[in-house]
Amino acid sequence: MKQFLWIAGFILLVLAGDRLGGYLLRQVIEGSEFRYSRLYTGRAEADLLLLGNSRGLAFYQPYIEEKTQLATLNLSYNGLPINLAAGLVRDYYDHYPAPEKIVIDVSLCDRFDDQLIMNFSPYLPYSQRIDSLIRLADPQIRGGLGLSHLFRYNSEIFQRALYYQNRSDEGWVVERNLSEKESRSVAEDYEFIIYYPEEAPEILADLVRYCQQQGSEVQLVLGPYFPAFLAKMSNLETYISTIEQATGLPVHNFSNTVDDFHLFADFQHLNKAGSKVFIDSLFQMGVLSSRTEQALE
Repeated sequence: MKQFLWIAGFILLVLAGDRLGGYLLRQVIEGSEFRYSRLYTGRAEADLLLLGNSRGLAFYQPYIEEKTQLATLNLSYNGLPINLAAGLVRDYYDHYPAPEKIVIDVSLCDRFDDQLIMNFSPYLPYSQRIDSLIRLADPQIRGGLGLSHLFRYNSEIFQRALYYQNRSDEGWVVERNLSEKESRSVAEDYEFIIYYPEEAPEILADLVRYCQQQGSEVQLVLGPYFPAFLAKMSNLETYISTIEQATGLPVHNFSNTVDDFHLFADFQHLNKAGSKVFIDSLFQMGVLSSRTEQALE
């Protein structure tokens, strides 16, 4: 009997510790300045919504806000897949008035990523859509997240939230410079093929229709690639055409608009200086406009 009571007491102690630890870490998540923490705690209302994978970090918010005089929210994240991105955007519309415009870099249709989806477990209590995606990705992991609240915070997303606990993430951009040696390192026989899940363009199309129905203007773009790398992308035009056919919208193709290697962090990402050049191009092509220009239209 004593052994049973000891075991029962130990289990209760472990559960109590888990719940207390989970509660404390939830306070960390809710107090963070990280984009998704602000999204789910009522601190992310924006006029302009920005979306992409790591290439979407080129939507450098301080510069866009300076030029547009609009409040922005960038939901982009490294490797963000379209199925998760669509859930995040719909969650935004659930909590806030519709933004005037949403700009989407269509390269986020290039993958599904169950591992990254499960890394969004810190936001499980706030989003039924994240819950459903995690459950679909791995039912056993979802069961474990229900049993242990601490387990939810064993993720790279929580580490990001911790990093941005007392600092803004609006200046998050790929901060490095492609060297001249690296710029000459694309092999002559190299070929890059964009592989994408068959369902991905239709998921994007559904998201586009949803945003339009809510009253938001939707702009689709494809940001710059390093020219030598771009030349090795054998199916880029087919990819763009597939997206356009699915969504019924044109993709504003900026893939070949930046050629100075000093403006790149690597072959697929712009650095801060390159991001500003790209953003200037978005204005020149009418994808973005200032509040004053909007008032004159």
